[in-house]
Amino acid sequence: MKQPGDGLAVRVRGLTKTYGQKRAVDGVDLDVAVGETLAMLGPNGAGKTTTVEVLEGYRRADAGEIRVLGEDPAVGGPAWRARLGIVLQTATDAAELTVAETVHHFARYYPAPRDADEVIAAVGLEDKRRARVRALSGGQRRRLDVALGIVGDPELLFLDEPTTGFDPQARRHFWDLVAHLKSGGTTILLTTHYLEEAERLADRVAVINQGRLLDVATPSRLGGRDASVAVVSWSDADGPHETSTRAPATLVTELAARAGGEVADLEVRRPSLEDVYLQMISAESPALDREEVPA
Repeated sequence: MKQPGDGLAVRVRGLTKTYGQKRAVDGVDLDVAVGETLAMLGPNGAGKTTTVEVLEGYRRADAGEIRVLGEDPAVGGPAWRARLGIVLQTATDAAELTVAETVHHFARYYPAPRDADEVIAAVGLEDKRRARVRALSGGQRRRLDVALGIVGDPELLFLDEPTTGFDPQARRHFWDLVAHLKSGGTTILLTTHYLEEAERLADRVAVINQGRLLDVATPSRLGGRDASVAVVSWSDADGPHETSTRAPATLVTELAARAGGEVADLEVRRPSLEDVYLQMISAESPALDREEVPA
């Protein structure tokens, strides 16, 4: 695969997009490294969809410098588009075709596709090859969406709310699939409302609200999470104890020395990713219920 010379699959500087009086994206700067999985979080109406659609080439930015796989998506041609994989939140499919027919058909759109049968196996639909699309469960249809997104052997894969409506078991199977794609070198940009999903899959997390990028960091460091106050609880002969500290490692070492080894009922708790995320977006005024953008 041809890779950008700067090691970045996505480079955005000052991305701005306005619809009427609403500035949907307000000066966003963002880098996504080749081979990285980045999760974009934000409430409905925050600007996620508009940002991603500009990166995919579906919408034009009003201002800013955007490079996706080294090219401006606003003018990217068929050769550039063949390097992308896009899995939309909702997709229209040919319900009467079988899984195999669908994947083989889409493979013909690309100059150098992956083997369609291998893709069907990779997404866990090998035993559904002859099943018609209309007969698939919701989770199976989502796997088919991913198969169509990766059959062109993309360098960069966009996943828009990929597990919405999944039951917990199906969601975890899907996470395994995404991890498999990442291990193969695919760069992934994921939008999701599931904080556990972001923490499980993403190398870094970007939080956007009211069109502005609030922070980009690893899940453990987002919003200063790693430096926040920790709550340490334990038990000893005097009963249960709990205290807050910014140096939990030091306290645990002291407790272990005092106990002469293992510390009973020891637990160290920091704010969860959800705690940090909710704190970040609550500091902003509420966004709209959904993004109001023209078709």
